[in-house]
Amino acid sequence: MTSELKNAAAIAKVLTEALPYIQRFSGKTIVIKYGGNAMVDDQLKNGFARDIVLMKSVGMNPVVVHGGGPQIGDLLSRMGKESKFVEGMRVTDSETMDIVEMVLGGQVNKEIVTLINRNGGSAVGLTGKDGDLIRAKKLVFKRADPGMEAPEIIDIGHVGEVESIDTSVVDTLVKGDFIPVIAPIGVGKDSQSYNINADLVAGKMAEILAAEKLIMLTNAAGLLNADGDVLTGLSIADVDDLIKAGVIHGGMLPKINAALDAVKNGVKAAHIIDGRVEHAVLLEVFTDQGVGTLIDGRSTGKS
Repeated sequence: MTSELKNAAAIAKVLTEALPYIQRFSGKTIVIKYGGNAMVDDQLKNGFARDIVLMKSVGMNPVVVHGGGPQIGDLLSRMGKESKFVEGMRVTDSETMDIVEMVLGGQVNKEIVTLINRNGGSAVGLTGKDGDLIRAKKLVFKRADPGMEAPEIIDIGHVGEVESIDTSVVDTLVKGDFIPVIAPIGVGKDSQSYNINADLVAGKMAEILAAEKLIMLTNAAGLLNADGDVLTGLSIADVDDLIKAGVIHGGMLPKINAALDAVKNGVKAAHIIDGRVEHAVLLEVFTDQGVGTLIDGRSTGKS
């Protein structure tokens, strides 16, 4: 067999493997949280856009929620403004919030939209302020240290949490065959803008949309055990046990909690996948092996 025929056979095998997943998820909503290295490497960015277009082309309804922390930090640095964090959360005063809106709602959001459209899709960019999509409330951050009589309340500015989501504008776009691309900025009852963790927005968006899947791209191979092996096929109880045992900790904990809440509230499965792998989304959705951790509330198999 010539090399050309071998390549063609390999492609045919991939397509054959993908077929049952295409049939199973056609017409289903899949929420993808886009962040990490996949957002800063040009090859990965273009691969991600192609993945999203392919999903839409075979009948799925992808909804993208994106972050942009590195891009925000870069612009703040160029403007001579220091980035300050409290336990991983960016302290966001009014001036910083203006920059956050400019970067997330402008630069990053429009770049993603442009890449998807350039690859043959029809994407529309939104922030949580469009169509009253995301109602937010100020995040009250409390820190308790040994010896303190009561937790210390720390004001970290315009950092919010999701109060409610009205998906009317997203539903309209999906029905019109568009791909929504959402920046995690909400608006409060006080008309103030709030910067919200993109993982939390993606998880809540998946829940409200009754999504088939929530996929979160990260800069890790997935959820690892104490030996560094990727854990997959996890039930809700498995994840709860891993949290109690301290296996899940640090920066992975908020992401896992967002995924876990989504699955507990009706999302069929959540995936924590390695965004450093080219075409990670397609590999997770369309192949038997996948490239990360699957959390499934119903079973411990490929969902």
